[in-house]
Amino acid sequence: MKTLQGFKNFLMQGNVIVAAIGLAIALAFSTLVKAFTDNIVTPLVNAAGSPGATGLGVHVHGQLIDFGAVVSAIIYFVIFMMVVYFLIVVPYRTYEARLGNTVFGPAAPTQTCPECQSDDLPVKATRCKYCAAELRPVSEGPAA
Repeated sequence: MKTLQGFKNFLMQGNVIVAAIGLAIALAFSTLVKAFTDNIVTPLVNAAGSPGATGLGVHVHGQLIDFGAVVSAIIYFVIFMMVVYFLIVVPYRTYEARLGNTVFGPAAPTQTCPECQSDDLPVKATRCKYCAAELRPVSEGPAA
């Protein structure tokens, strides 16, 4: 019974719900973008082929190698990622910034241990978490 309660708590966390909503929205946009590329972009790309041919494809031993479909898939991917970025990521980043959280931002600055060469140590660390070597403090901002 305790396991089910833990699973319920996991599912009801804000991040899981936000991810599920984002996925549902992304799938809906995927359908729209797929229809756009299949019905508008693909015919335009195939029209660029030579007259009487099958678009930008070639026949090899009776099999069609359709370059137009690959170009359309690339265009689909780029459009879809732009839609996801501008309609999901940017508003979510703005929302989290209002709450004081940084998401999808630059990574926190780190320093490298002179002894073991670990490069994921926080700048404010005074000792390496791997080999316990003493670290010199690193200034976070530009020198004035």
